[in-house]
Amino acid sequence: MFASLSLGLALMPFVVGSMVHDVQVGGANGLLEYSPEALSAAPGDQVVFHFNPKNHTVSQSAFANPCGPKDGGFHSGFMPVAANSSVDSRPTFTVVVNDTQPVWVYCGQAAGTPASHCGAGMVFAINCPTGDAPNSFTNFKNAALAIGASLSAAASAASATATATATGAGSGYGGYGDAPATTTAALTAPYADPTGGTVTLPPAPSATVVTVPITLDSSSIWTTVYTSFDNSPAPTPVAPAGAVHTVVVGGPGILAFNPPSLMAAPRDTVVFQFQQKNHSVVQSAFADPCRKLNAGNASAPAGFASGYFPVADNQTDFPTFSITVNDTSPVWAYCSQTAPISHCGSGMVFSINAVDNSTHNFAAFQALAKQLNGTAANSSSIAGNTTSSGSSTTTGGALSLRVGGASIIFTLVAIVASLL
Repeated sequence: MFASLSLGLALMPFVVGSMVHDVQVGGANGLLEYSPEALSAAPGDQVVFHFNPKNHTVSQSAFANPCGPKDGGFHSGFMPVAANSSVDSRPTFTVVVNDTQPVWVYCGQAAGTPASHCGAGMVFAINCPTGDAPNSFTNFKNAALAIGASLSAAASAASATATATATGAGSGYGGYGDAPATTTAALTAPYADPTGGTVTLPPAPSATVVTVPITLDSSSIWTTVYTSFDNSPAPTPVAPAGAVHTVVVGGPGILAFNPPSLMAAPRDTVVFQFQQKNHSVVQSAFADPCRKLNAGNASAPAGFASGYFPVADNQTDFPTFSITVNDTSPVWAYCSQTAPISHCGSGMVFSINAVDNSTHNFAAFQALAKQLNGTAANSSSIAGNTTSSGSSTTTGGALSLRVGGASIIFTLVAIVASLL
């Protein structure tokens, strides 16, 4: 994961007193940037790229094609970095400057998709002209941003076309966060509330299904198909095994998931730890927050459901339920408990990969659940569990499955948790 490469067509002798320029690849909080974005370097200088969390590349391009590889240019390969890694353990990539010609660089993550890092402006230059020069860094970055805008526009157009031609759009169960092939048309129509009122949903963000190669290292390469949304996370995991996210469900007097929303990459595992009282985690859709995904629709993929996990106030051994994330599509979930009140209607909902700056973010999902007051929730038992009152003994345990796309794989390791 450490590499050294020489720039320029002619070999140059080592220059005594040459400088080392440090460049950070990826910023704090997942920012898509090189810092600094551009620099001047003399022949013999070294430019050391330091990779920060997420998964980026340092790839040489040309001014005329900012988001594509240059023939014969350098490429660091993908450098996945875990969020909890120490600074000293993070990989670097070094180039040696051999002349004063401009060198153009971009991040190749999610190339050719709306999630393109280059299309979001993640570009870099060495010895580029300044000011109003035609090939200035400003013009180079603007060209990259224009590519990103074009990719997003194309994805939006494709999504609109697919929506217009899709069938079964009025079922009320499809939409944002379901399997990639599900229509999004139903999301812009009023939702029929069982109480007799109507709720108008915000317009759905554009989405498209893309196929991209994923590279973690020289020996781990595969292709993934995933649903890409504007500003959705990149589809690349930080490691082959993925990361583990723990979510606490409930607790003494608490009707909430903690954290209520998180971002997870493909291959990441989300572990729900059930604490005091009697809760569940059930997959739903953005448009129908308090009912199991595709309930009553046998032709559509069913969502996951943990079953109820009663936990006594003095219990210290907490049961868990796990899912494995397969793509970057948002996943919506809720607690289906309705006794003595609807937990979902009280705002006990959860999301994975909900894009904060989109119309369908976590806050909008939770507000919709509260607005409907959980009246769409199914108060009957879930998949073989007893009633939702929490007064009877039920089977708990560690349940593992995969979400994303249309496949669900169950592995149940049963344990017994009794409400005392």
